[in-house]
Amino acid sequence: MLQPLFDKDCNFIGWIKQGEHIFNQNMDWIAYISNGHAWSAATENWMGLVNGLVCLDTSGKVVLWSTGGDIIGAARPSRPSRAARTLQPERPEQQKRPETPSRPTTPDGGWSSLSAEQWSRQ
Repeated sequence: MLQPLFDKDCNFIGWIKQGEHIFNQNMDWIAYISNGHAWSAATENWMGLVNGLVCLDTSGKVVLWSTGGDIIGAARPSRPSRAARTLQPERPEQQKRPETPSRPTTPDGGWSSLSAEQWSRQ
């Protein structure tokens, strides 16, 4: 099941299939998730931790979040070994645009300085 992803300003960014993949609004595949870490579908570079429905940058700061997940940062994670590239998934069906959620409180450690686009293009 796909869950919507938002940035710190509650802008709708895309979708996450928990523990598997991240897609943008157009359902383009932007990242795969392996062992709790996000990896760029374009460059295969490590993007940071994924804690359930919350995506963190390589410094442990929150970049993207979804309702239903605790919006919590983390200590700077150690760089993991490169994950094996996952096969590109089939493009999911277009989803109905989600309602804009209420602005969350600032997570411990603060928000990432990276925009969602910068994060996805690492």
